[in-house]
Amino acid sequence: MRIEKVELRRLRLPLVRPFETSFGRVDDRTFLLVTVHGGGVEGWGECVAEAAPFYSAETAATAWHVLRDFLVPMLAGAELSSAAEAWHRMTRVRGHQMAKAAIEMAAWDLDARQRGVPLWTLLGGNGRPVASGVSIGIQPSLDALEARVDAELADGYLRVKIKIKPGWDLEPARRLRERHPSLALMVDANAAYTLADADHLAGLDDLSLMMIEQPLEYDDVGKHAALAARLSTPVCLDESIHSVGIAEDALDRRACRIINIKPGRMGGHLQSRLLHDLCASRGVPVWHGGMLESGIGRAHNLHLSTLPNFTLPGDVAASRRYFAPDLIEPGIDVRSDGTIDVPSGPGIGVAIESGRVKSATEEYWCSA
Repeated sequence: MRIEKVELRRLRLPLVRPFETSFGRVDDRTFLLVTVHGGGVEGWGECVAEAAPFYSAETAATAWHVLRDFLVPMLAGAELSSAAEAWHRMTRVRGHQMAKAAIEMAAWDLDARQRGVPLWTLLGGNGRPVASGVSIGIQPSLDALEARVDAELADGYLRVKIKIKPGWDLEPARRLRERHPSLALMVDANAAYTLADADHLAGLDDLSLMMIEQPLEYDDVGKHAALAARLSTPVCLDESIHSVGIAEDALDRRACRIINIKPGRMGGHLQSRLLHDLCASRGVPVWHGGMLESGIGRAHNLHLSTLPNFTLPGDVAASRRYFAPDLIEPGIDVRSDGTIDVPSGPGIGVAIESGRVKSATEEYWCSA
């Protein structure tokens, strides 16, 4: 597989509704698309780095720089035995996992399209429908939260995650548990708390939550281990896990019982698959997180989610929750049973609407 040229695009799309976490509120999404060309075929990847360095030190601007000036020159013109080789070509660059993931995942799409097979076959998945959960941002009131959850459940979602922060945590979770006693419910703190909040967070323990996601600092495995020992609610790590080695350390130290896998955070499909395999070998369930992706990134997430240890509903929700219209057609939709069909065509298996991509593009660059 030869990568003949690479295109970069920076896009901005308005969100259907604002999304608020402990990091703040966003009304639109800035992200990069990477297109790799070879043998008359295109492969597409999406960089999930945000405009601001809050979730990660990476931003859309830093990813553009690292891709254009370092990663693309390492891959443009390269002959690869398979898409898995792309990661190894980029290891001289330290960090910048989101930038690496964008071009690495595009290479996987290209490889699968050239072979004429769905991406899940190359990844080792099974093409089964994927169980879908939904992530709900911080709402203006408890009544608004209840209404939002009721609407999402009516759409068929199998699990609800709510964002929390100090001052918006125990009461929202308690209200939802009282309203929906059997709901698969979890909370996500996005590193908003410290170990000094352990007794407060223990107030969640009587609510039968699936998990509390990333309660403490993104780079502190040790304090998560101390917190996990004080909670009966399972701790799930997200931002902390940006390499397989860190995941192994976290599991050894019992810092978490569940891991959220995001290929953007891990550097692409290859490292995500290795993390999946590590967790499977330890009996640790995983689920696929979301980063407000367009349908292009969301399609990649669906294919990865078919690996067998993705046993919990992920944040791979319907396109229309975030962008209307999306960059693909038809959009990704949730079935009445709360699952999403995995596209069966070659590669990520979705048709990209070039006109929509063009109209949303604010910056363009090509290696050729």
